Amino acid sequence: MTTRPLPFFSSGLRLDADLHLPDDGGERAPYPVVLACSGYQGQKTIHPERFARALNPLGYAVLAFDYRGFGLSEGERGRLIPQEWAEDVRAGIDRIGTVSEVDAGRLALVGWGLGGGVVVAEAAEDPRVRAVACLNGIADGTRSTRNMHDEASWAGLLHRIEADRGRRTSTGRSELADPWDIVRLNLDDRTDGYVGAELYKTPGFGSGVTLESADFLLRFAPEQVVERIAPRPLLVLHGAHNDLHKPVEAQSMYEHAREPKRLELLEGRGHTEWMFDDDPTFKHVVDVLDEFLGTVLIAG
Repeated sequence: MTTRPLPFFSSGLRLDADLHLPDDGGERAPYPVVLACSGYQGQKTIHPERFARALNPLGYAVLAFDYRGFGLSEGERGRLIPQEWAEDVRAGIDRIGTVSEVDAGRLALVGWGLGGGVVVAEAAEDPRVRAVACLNGIADGTRSTRNMHDEASWAGLLHRIEADRGRRTSTGRSELADPWDIVRLNLDDRTDGYVGAELYKTPGFGSGVTLESADFLLRFAPEQVVERIAPRPLLVLHGAHNDLHKPVEAQSMYEHAREPKRLELLEGRGHTEWMFDDDPTFKHVVDVLDEFLGTVLIAG
């Protein structure tokens, strides 16, 4: 694939981004384009670039970027607000509209994990998006986060969030928390192992997250707006044994959506342990994406 920097601004912040183009010398340009959006603590070099490597040979351009405050993007470190991330996705769509090698009229969003909810929230308000794929995503931030915790850790998190509201309104600063106090990886052995072995290779991964971010996460409910995506198609794809974001997230997102919609649960698979370029499950996911996106962005 051919890669070039394509930074853009969102809310006045410069976001680091790369445009990945098929390596065909522009023969098939202008290309349909996919914005690949990462999840919690994610950066462009993790799953977005993985999707670019898989989708470029199939004829798609892919934009991968770091949300504000992450990677090389500007923004407050530790501020992880999905509602603001949706604005970053919208700004990325605006930027794509300036690129001659891609066809901004054939644009789709692919979101992973928390990013799956983010792309739903953005597409619900943006008719420029032709199709949406929510992969191992969340539909309701409170339910998803609660399902990661035991009784004691959940009560403790709610207490800390409540205390932080008073603190930040008095001092202007939110407490920086361990990210895994919010997202409890230790209750999902397969994901915990993958994260420790693979994702920590990325500089800055695992950095602290403000409790204000957790407060906004609990208020984030993309399932409440997913019906607005119709009549554009929605793909919901989820590990049937995902112990981080439980399958109820996929089922609820699907139930709240209107047609056309498709739900596929990956039998025997969890959240992320299969995210390797050559893993059969990942290859299957790419095949499903190509079928889904191609119907809208190429044949359509």
